[in-house]
Amino acid sequence: MKYDALFTPFKIGNMEVKNRFVMAPMGTNSSHIDGCIANDEIDYFEARAKGGVGLIIMGCQFLNPDLAQGSLEGILQNSYVIPQLTTVVEATHRWGAKICCQISCGTGRNAFPNMYGEPPFSSSDTPSTFNPEMKCRPLSEEDIKKIMTEFANSAIIAKNAGFDAIEIHGHAGYLVDQFMSPVWNKRTDEYGGSAENRMRFATEIVQSIKQAVDLPVIFRIALDHLFVEGRTLDESMELIEILEKAGVDALDIDAGCYERIDYIFPTAYLGDACMDYVCKEARKHVNIPIMNAGNHTPESALRLIESKDADFVMFGRQFIADPDTVNKLMSDHEEDVRPCIRCNEECVGRIVGRLTKLSCAVNPQACEEERFAIKPCSQVKNIVVIGAGPAGLEAARVAAAEGHNVEIYEKTNMIGGQLSVAATPKFKDQLKKLVKWFEVQLNKLDVIIHFNYEVKADDQILKNADQIIVACGADEIIPPINGINNENVISVIDAHMHKGMIKGENVIMCGGGLSGIDSAIELASEHGKNVTIIEMADSIAKDVLFINQASIFAKIDEYKINVITGAKVIEFNNDGITYQKDEQEVVCKADTIIRAFGMKPNRELAEEIRNIYPTKTRIVGDSEKIGKVANAIRDGFYAGMSL
Repeated sequence: MKYDALFTPFKIGNMEVKNRFVMAPMGTNSSHIDGCIANDEIDYFEARAKGGVGLIIMGCQFLNPDLAQGSLEGILQNSYVIPQLTTVVEATHRWGAKICCQISCGTGRNAFPNMYGEPPFSSSDTPSTFNPEMKCRPLSEEDIKKIMTEFANSAIIAKNAGFDAIEIHGHAGYLVDQFMSPVWNKRTDEYGGSAENRMRFATEIVQSIKQAVDLPVIFRIALDHLFVEGRTLDESMELIEILEKAGVDALDIDAGCYERIDYIFPTAYLGDACMDYVCKEARKHVNIPIMNAGNHTPESALRLIESKDADFVMFGRQFIADPDTVNKLMSDHEEDVRPCIRCNEECVGRIVGRLTKLSCAVNPQACEEERFAIKPCSQVKNIVVIGAGPAGLEAARVAAAEGHNVEIYEKTNMIGGQLSVAATPKFKDQLKKLVKWFEVQLNKLDVIIHFNYEVKADDQILKNADQIIVACGADEIIPPINGINNENVISVIDAHMHKGMIKGENVIMCGGGLSGIDSAIELASEHGKNVTIIEMADSIAKDVLFINQASIFAKIDEYKINVITGAKVIEFNNDGITYQKDEQEVVCKADTIIRAFGMKPNRELAEEIRNIYPTKTRIVGDSEKIGKVANAIRDGFYAGMSL
């Protein structure tokens, strides 16, 4: 097999893991208010164990509710949480996986404002990350002693539940890291100052756990904070040496902190294996096993293991997107692996934005494995799907997987719709993989696709269908601006799909939404164009998750993309545009001008069909409401399951 090296066993302390795949710790925000994990979370982890993962590290379980600061993760304070934890442990053991309990004493200064009331705790009175006007509450020495006792108590709960190992969350600028790092630790007692003193909080946690239970202890730490005052890779080497001497059995290492939050939840813009660079140096300083996470692919995982710079490769969101990733690779069916598109929208985005539980843009079954299980249909129906964009593709896939006869009618000569348009930049290669995945799955499910076929409301195919799913997508918004149809003005769709239409070196992008921004970054980074973004609102990327914004703004700075906000385009000229800003008219020169004013639902055909066939028509995706990839796929999934 291509990935043989990833399927060899390896030990952490006295725990043997069957392969080199580790599910990275990620919170699901699905626990009950009393600290017990929910049944949905048990099903979620069992699905990943069944899918072949060697070791699962659960998202952080907190010592107590106060330190959890509103996060709906497990609380390891009282013994009544043990039965549910035992269930998740035994559900994963059934499939030969090991499972690790990650324990955290809190986010500290990183607490999200919508998740706490009082100022959060920290090592010192440093400013809160998301509200710099609020000063944190420094932990007293009495607080610290209590935390050590609570770590021992939580470790005993974890052992009684049957966990195979414990991981200490010392990562990402969370509370433990706030002690380890001089940028946040301003203490003058024995917990501040020298590296040894700053590490005292962490090493006492290790000792508290080791004295309480005989389980392997893993320590999660970012070795490179990636901002000016943060801890560097070189500075972290002394810290991991101290951790090894303290008895840590393995290190879980990567980079970033909340000042570079796009590395904590690595975005598409960071590329593959964006944090494996920390492994080579770390390997020189410690002899214990090393794990590494950060936008890994099977190929990058193989390279890392073969380099011997790490012993385990961690996949996080990829295992959310496809719980069967490992088994598919092991059985030599890489083409069936559904790729994570690194959008962050439905995993962390749902948690921090809506305070609801984790899901996935490409896999709506995540955290709903039982409720949304795809089962054989009791009555086979003939299903017509109009449109081969993401909503139509997912509707067709699910319906066919249930056993229905499905035919797709697509007016162009390709599948993917807006997915294929957005997939042209190298940093959006995962979208290209997703389109290919749909193509493979629909072929295996015998779904018939009719290309270059524009359905009419009176088509006989609609009359003969048992159910009709309309996914016609969206049309470009073209405002009535003088000169908008000039030869030097093209649509953002053409800018993505037909690079030959982009003339000259100077380009103006009219619109600062995600589509326009991605095209601008692509043109600047991959084609060397001088790009200016003109946006009428007071900022660009307003519809983009703040985590992804961090990468976007970094790329805009890196490639010197000029951004002009609060500017209204009033005319397109043969050599540029005229815009209005602060009641002044300004002329901006360019060789090519790109329209990116947004999209509107393509509803005309959908409404015609629904008027004729109201009881058997369902409108999905952008035809129903303009949204993101996640919205379209979820719409299609629901439609496919409702038949």
